[in-house]
Amino acid sequence: MVTLALFASGSGTNVENIVRYFDKNPGVTIVGVFSNNARAYVLERAGKLGIPAFVFSRHEFYETDKVIALLQTCNAGWIILAGFLWLIPENLIARYPNRIVNIHPALLPKYGGKGMYGLRVHQTVIENGDKESGITIHRVNAEYDRGDIIFQARCPVMPDDTAETLAQRVHKMEYEFYPKIIEKLVRISHPAEPGDS
Repeated sequence: MVTLALFASGSGTNVENIVRYFDKNPGVTIVGVFSNNARAYVLERAGKLGIPAFVFSRHEFYETDKVIALLQTCNAGWIILAGFLWLIPENLIARYPNRIVNIHPALLPKYGGKGMYGLRVHQTVIENGDKESGITIHRVNAEYDRGDIIFQARCPVMPDDTAETLAQRVHKMEYEFYPKIIEKLVRISHPAEPGDS
């Protein structure tokens, strides 16, 4: 059995999409939703989806092992970042080597790094006159958006695009590809065993 913990800071649309995707896959279980924002709508989504939710402070995340302890309590095997905005600390990376995955709403290595999230990314892509944008799914290391790239998908930037219209196009790609790539990753590292359905 593959177990995933989902980390998010905001609304949680990607979280809900991932949960619903794996509802149809008995070999993968979502064991918890983790957030650094007690007011994030993702916590309400988790409740409606029947997924345990956990909130932690900056101090707990960076200066204690509380989050690791919670992950162990849930028996989480992978950490999936789905709109989570804090840099992952070294103790978590050491505990989950090559098992922390993020999605970024641009074609890395361009438009990554601290502060490059949400509409800021799309606005910068448009202002720079890029003809295409897309998504990047990558492993997480100790630097923002610098881990090994696993997958990219591209979409055009239209002449009349705003940050909002480009964001809508990119979000559709996130919903389409992120769960599929997660499934492929965890299957490679944890092949189905006899009796798995």
